[in-house]
Amino acid sequence: MFVTEAFAQATGAAPASSAFGSGLEMLFLFAPLMVVWYFFLIRPQRAQLKKRQETLTNIRRGDQVVLGGGISGKVTKVIDDNELEVEIADGVKVRVLRSYVAEVRVKGEPVKTENA
Repeated sequence: MFVTEAFAQATGAAPASSAFGSGLEMLFLFAPLMVVWYFFLIRPQRAQLKKRQETLTNIRRGDQVVLGGGISGKVTKVIDDNELEVEIADGVKVRVLRSYVAEVRVKGEPVKTENA
């Protein structure tokens, strides 16, 4: 309809060229884009994830934390690698997963054990 027969037929002498160019040209276009994407998106995200994991690992008894729902409290006991006991009010203690801690507000002093 829009293309005449003269343009639709390929000549036998020369191969038809692609509208997008060769694969090598595409590689030259996308390789710098991937490098920029790595340095601006992937690397900072990995660094932020590593910092958060380190913060969650270093939570100790006495730290003031804010949970994912906005509840703040004080860590009274570290149960294991995944769970904490947090006092959210006087005499109200809840067990929470470390992954639900949104931020650590105040790093508490190490609490002395009763045996020492």
